[in-house]
Amino acid sequence: MNQELDKERAEELFNSYSAYIFRVALLLTGSAALADDVTQETFLKVFKHFHTYDQMKPIEPWIHRIAINTARNLLRKQRWLSFVGIHPDGAQEESLEVSVIQEAENKELWKEVGQLPLKSREVIIMHFYSGLKLREIADSLQIPLGTCKSRLHSALSSLRKQLPENEMFRSPIGGEML
Repeated sequence: MNQELDKERAEELFNSYSAYIFRVALLLTGSAALADDVTQETFLKVFKHFHTYDQMKPIEPWIHRIAINTARNLLRKQRWLSFVGIHPDGAQEESLEVSVIQEAENKELWKEVGQLPLKSREVIIMHFYSGLKLREIADSLQIPLGTCKSRLHSALSSLRKQLPENEMFRSPIGGEML
């Protein structure tokens, strides 16, 4: 703990994880503008609180947890703004990456994933899109492993009910079965 973050290490962290954080934020928020905001805010928090990071542990779950919490807070703020009738500029913007995902072979699956509650969506995206193991997801979200497994099971059951005509679903990475 309590180490300084120099410019080279900050650049290395940003270059290593920014594209991944953006993609996860894009899948969670559905907006490139919001994903940019989440990515930027995540790294501001990582740099500001780097001295609290325990070097004895892998850094990925720590960064994932910050990104997920940042996305949650931003979505909560967006819901509140919508509730009071304020719609921030760019929040409804369609991005090229979102269009490509929607036109892909698994368009219907991702549409249903987007309909899942946020907590279920997080686990599905982190497991099937990001390729994280359940233990890594549980650590990133700071939840017990059993809760993580339960959320995944519940999300998969819901998807199977919504898409009964497809007996097998494959994830975008690794061809893993859904």
